[in-house]
Amino acid sequence: MKHVLTLLAWAGMVPAAFGQGQLAKVTISGATVERVERTLAADAMQGRALGTMAPQAARFLAAEFKRIGLKPLPGQTSFGQSFKVYETRTVQVRAVLNKVPVAAENVLLLSGQPQLRWTNSPSNAPRVVRVGPAADFRKEVMPLLEAKENLLVLLDPAHAERFQAQRLRFNQNGRFSLSQPNPTAVVLVLLAAPLPAALTFQVDGTTRIKELEAQNVAGMLPGQDKAKAPEQVVFCAHYDHIGIQPAVAGDSIANGANDNASGTTAVVALAEYYAQQKSNARTLVFVAFTGEEVGSLGAQYFNQQVEAKQIVAAFNLEMLGQRSKFGPGTAFITGFDKSDFGAILQRNLRGTPFRLEPDPYPELNLFYQSDNATLARVGIPAHTISTAQLPTDKFYHSVDDEIQTLDLANLCTVVEAIARSASSIISGQDTPTRIAAEDSATR
Repeated sequence: MKHVLTLLAWAGMVPAAFGQGQLAKVTISGATVERVERTLAADAMQGRALGTMAPQAARFLAAEFKRIGLKPLPGQTSFGQSFKVYETRTVQVRAVLNKVPVAAENVLLLSGQPQLRWTNSPSNAPRVVRVGPAADFRKEVMPLLEAKENLLVLLDPAHAERFQAQRLRFNQNGRFSLSQPNPTAVVLVLLAAPLPAALTFQVDGTTRIKELEAQNVAGMLPGQDKAKAPEQVVFCAHYDHIGIQPAVAGDSIANGANDNASGTTAVVALAEYYAQQKSNARTLVFVAFTGEEVGSLGAQYFNQQVEAKQIVAAFNLEMLGQRSKFGPGTAFITGFDKSDFGAILQRNLRGTPFRLEPDPYPELNLFYQSDNATLARVGIPAHTISTAQLPTDKFYHSVDDEIQTLDLANLCTVVEAIARSASSIISGQDTPTRIAAEDSATR
């Protein structure tokens, strides 16, 4: 791979007009892309899970921001945005209904109480919710997982698949929040058959609650135009992944080369690019989020630290290391219909060989599956740019997400195109429409 790729390196494919002006004067460094990607995806990072080697990754990224010449965000003395995270994990749970023990694989405990013991006694009985076979699991059951009261939820066998997916999710990953857990519990029980109206029960459970230190890495390039400088454009990606997993052929490290070392690498490369360019009218903010894999915690904390109305656009970069389904030199934008962000980017790429397409996987609701949704919830035109082929990606969330599965030359091409597509937003010529509240609610 060439160590320096410029917009003009697409020789033979690019019209003469493309790349003229300031964009042609600065390069995206292929050497930076490869070095940052290899560092983040190395075995030494142990999969960058929150609470393990994520601090080492954060220190590396902070050093990169310092090398590039970024400044800490206003009011900060360093690039680290440190905050507390509370982790809860079920140690054991046992349920008995009408004197019949329930199989362990059919019980899910989500608790903010270290010890739990429920019976029919009015002094400690939870509210019982019965969920019939025709219920909409997403609309009727998922909100119950966040309830702030004691609930015993009895699920009809028709919901077995959805229940097991949630049980696997929470038992493998635990539960994380920015606030101390509410001292209540929700217990889901998947029934083997419909229960009679009369019900006796006993539920016992133990939960481990742990306080962790977490850290985003954030820096900025102040705007060069006094009138536009208060307005901000955010480039962000999550740097955490899923850490150590059950070994496959002796490998237990989920390196996360594509998810999401590639997106984080793109943020670093773009920061370097714009720092050299020195022509951004609006202030540019570069953020590497932690905690995306466990509920977008870093993005939630970031939202609390900034004034959303000042952010005119957010480019969330997610899984850019492989070619998209549209072929080399392409990527897609999630939530294309929710603002004119995508249309602006497409317009800035006219006359180039690169194409940005609308999300080809609407059935996956990808707009709501990454940190952009957290930013969009407060109205920011925040969209994810990706090349992932998630329906067929055999490396996703596995120990096989290694750097050798990536196309680094294509990653550089994607970063170049993102820089080109963002030009009119960074210069202050274009301002994407805000995202409506009903379009930004997490689903």
